[in-house]
Amino acid sequence: MNLAGVVAPLQAEAKRANERRLLTLAGERAAGLDAAREAVASLDDADVTVVTARERVAWGERLAPAHASQLLGTTRDAVVLDAHAGVSANVLGRVVGAVDGGGLLVLVTPPLDDWPTRRDDTDERFAVPPFTVADVTGRFRRRLTELLFAHPGVAVVDVDAGRAECDGLTDPPPARRRPPPAVPDGAAFPADAYRACLTADQADALSALERLRTPETAVVVEADRGRGKSATAGLAAGSLAAAGRDVLVTAPSSRNAAEVFDRAAALLDTLGVATDRDDDGRHISTPAGSVRFRDPEAAVDVIGGSGPADAPDALIVDEAAALPVRRLETFLTGPPVAFVTTVHGYEGTGRGFDVRFRDRLAASDRTVTDVRLDDPIRYAAGDPVEVWAFRALLLDARPAVDPVVKGATPADAVYRALDPETLLADEHRLRETFGLLVLAHYRTEPDDLARLLDAPNLTCRALVVDGHVAAVALLAREGGLPPSLREDVYEGARVRGNMIPDVLTSQLRDLEAAQPVGYRVLRIATHHALRSEGFGTRLLSACHDEFGDEVDWFGVGYGATPQLVRFWERNGYRTVHCSTTRNATSGEHSAVMLRPSSPAGEALYDRHARRFYRRMRDGLGDALQSLDPDVARAVLRATDAAPAPSLSAHEWRVVAAAAFGPGLYDTAPGAFADLALAHLTDPAADLSPRAERLLVRKPLQAWSWERVAADLDYVSTRECMRALGAAYRPLVERYGTDAAAEERRRYE
Repeated sequence: MNLAGVVAPLQAEAKRANERRLLTLAGERAAGLDAAREAVASLDDADVTVVTARERVAWGERLAPAHASQLLGTTRDAVVLDAHAGVSANVLGRVVGAVDGGGLLVLVTPPLDDWPTRRDDTDERFAVPPFTVADVTGRFRRRLTELLFAHPGVAVVDVDAGRAECDGLTDPPPARRRPPPAVPDGAAFPADAYRACLTADQADALSALERLRTPETAVVVEADRGRGKSATAGLAAGSLAAAGRDVLVTAPSSRNAAEVFDRAAALLDTLGVATDRDDDGRHISTPAGSVRFRDPEAAVDVIGGSGPADAPDALIVDEAAALPVRRLETFLTGPPVAFVTTVHGYEGTGRGFDVRFRDRLAASDRTVTDVRLDDPIRYAAGDPVEVWAFRALLLDARPAVDPVVKGATPADAVYRALDPETLLADEHRLRETFGLLVLAHYRTEPDDLARLLDAPNLTCRALVVDGHVAAVALLAREGGLPPSLREDVYEGARVRGNMIPDVLTSQLRDLEAAQPVGYRVLRIATHHALRSEGFGTRLLSACHDEFGDEVDWFGVGYGATPQLVRFWERNGYRTVHCSTTRNATSGEHSAVMLRPSSPAGEALYDRHARRFYRRMRDGLGDALQSLDPDVARAVLRATDAAPAPSLSAHEWRVVAAAAFGPGLYDTAPGAFADLALAHLTDPAADLSPRAERLLVRKPLQAWSWERVAADLDYVSTRECMRALGAAYRPLVERYGTDAAAEERRRYE
């Protein structure tokens, strides 16, 4: 076969239209890679990257699939993706974005008839114990194969048969030349910053980012990938630094922000501003200003400011949709802020950002400016490879539109099993389902689509209203591990896809915790037009009814907030663990909760609930000393295994004297802690939220009186001390012994 006869016209029309094309080379690996080498050799002076598990490639830059993220923010004339060892949906998304207009994405695959059923490394990742590779399906690859033939701009060549099955030609019109964007009248940023913009969209966004010079402002910049939003943020950062301002940049990881720093440095160089850039490129200093990176957790500390010299003048949050709402909210307490976010992405989506964060932003004191970039930078609008990738990876999946479900009640919904074959047979339902799952979690990614279709441990259930998905739950089967694997986990080995058994076994030292079988609620989401109407509770109840006789427990693990803990508690889940460290990205402590459904599940819950109670008794004064008191109140209240307080007669007299007379807290702080813990784990207890926060901060977390008073807004430490005594009066009355009653009567 004359491969050049396929490649030459394919590339010619890609260049003419400033679009990309996808060339699929299907067949045995050696023949496919030889054909890929021949294809890219015909490109003039092409910058080629080959993403392959092979150790060496002589005809292009080689990247292992695990390092494909290095392509983010870069451009190549051609990228070759070797899919013979497996095709990760995440890797596919990353390599697509790296191909420049006029370039080729070359996909080297097994024979397409065999590809869905061939075993590869991806299947190993989805084979969650006790399931094996034999239980993993190839539905994601089947769907991918079908879409290769369904979309324009995709050429398919059978390299074994020497036959082109699709030429991929679309006969597009020539690309139109873009006029350079104009410098706005009265622009505050340098003219060179605007001249560096490649589209009018970028110039408009840069103009909006000038508002970072004004206190109490927030700018939201949204775009699909490849629109230059990070580059525009970099131009803004460079402009601010040139004017002597300190700009703090944060993102889920430093690599996400690489483009921001590269563009800022390039602009400062153009402006002739002397700079000093550190070795990793994440701190640029000028004589008067700077651009510096901090991860999200450290950024919170910086904007909190240990002193005026540390506080930045502006904050840029890149890939904001990949951070949880709780973390984003903390950034509203600092300087002027820009949230730069991807609308349709695989590391968080702008749609989720809109639904989960917009109301918090609107309720803030910030003056908010919105701007969106639609024009692609690297290729023409309507690029067929982008259209193919969006559909193949469901990057633009959305829930049902609001009007078709708005006003529905849980009683209107029908409980449905959404097995993978059902979803594959109904593209509309698949898009609605995955769209809801995207909104359920800030880091949903394309691999989650492949997992939904192929992983044997996952089960999907939904509530459907008039044929539209109103709520969806994704359950992961965990536990049931054989004795040898339980021993390995206990001794420190990691086990895929068994989060709750892993935590209970390896961290909490329970050798038998992985024997009972359970369903962990991996994701649950209700359509945003139906939230707080009981759909989540109805869906969970239906899942409990369907699977309760099959498993020993239901469980969940998540970043704890008071609202979420209360939701799970209302649905019968009880706390067994609270992590001692915060997640660096979310800023939250993780909670693990169980809902037993068999005697074995009850036994598992009972022993871990008792241990949780004892850990919190000591841990709040140690590793959990900074835990938010409302989170502490919530996770403690959501357990029912607390024993009655056991105080000596002397300790009861001390506590009663402090509550009703002249007694002092410092005389028996342990007794005060025991009684506080008894109250906070008593479902019938009744104190004001402020009084309960005081019980957490002082007796349990052992903060100083001065720090507690400042944290809880008491006018003085003396008032704070009196408030603690008053908080213990109903506790003495509820739990106190005869010794406590006798002491109380002294002061009546």
